[in-house]
Amino acid sequence: MMVPINVLEEKLDILAGTFGCSKGSLPFTYLGLPLSIDRPIAHDFLPLVTKCETRLTGISSFLNQAGRLQITNAVLTAQPTFFMCSLVLPKSIIKEIDKYRKHCLWRDSDINAKKPPKAAWKMVCVPKDEGGLGVLDIEKQNKALLTKDLHKFFNRLDLPWVKLVWEKHYRNGKLPIHIRKGSFWWRDNLKLLPDFKNIAMPQIHNGETSLFWHDRWANQPLTL
Repeated sequence: MMVPINVLEEKLDILAGTFGCSKGSLPFTYLGLPLSIDRPIAHDFLPLVTKCETRLTGISSFLNQAGRLQITNAVLTAQPTFFMCSLVLPKSIIKEIDKYRKHCLWRDSDINAKKPPKAAWKMVCVPKDEGGLGVLDIEKQNKALLTKDLHKFFNRLDLPWVKLVWEKHYRNGKLPIHIRKGSFWWRDNLKLLPDFKNIAMPQIHNGETSLFWHDRWANQPLTL
């Protein structure tokens, strides 16, 4: 299928006929991910929410408390991971997924049950060695997974998208500090730049990807 972006219909007909493929249009779904030139809205993530609900109603009613905790961690928490590796989940979708995780942990499969939780959700998401239940905070996990893209970018890994972004936006060697440019996907990644700087260690080499005043040296940047 050929999906055009800023291509005239006549030219699309010629290209589709030449390659012997069908014509498509944006937005569309690829490997389950909603693809568009604009940021996906909450409605585009409804299939993910439906999958979480299906998992909830199919398994949690047959398990004890320990089993429901395991399912919450291993299944319902893992369900959105593929999405979170590429896109920022809307807060409304995170809230909806958390609703199903809470029901799985405290109220079995009955989505209308009103049984109060045994602990606050914030405490549930605390690591076990700190007194919590070790359930992942989806919003923080989403940021952590997307931060890996900045690692790939700054280290110039041999990936097509890394080469494309460098060539398109940073050909002059200037790195993103305050300027937010590019697609919605890349701008979302750049919002995580302060978090990435807090955990990254600059290595000089030829100096092209190190910022003397803005990178962290001795646990803090030179410019405050």
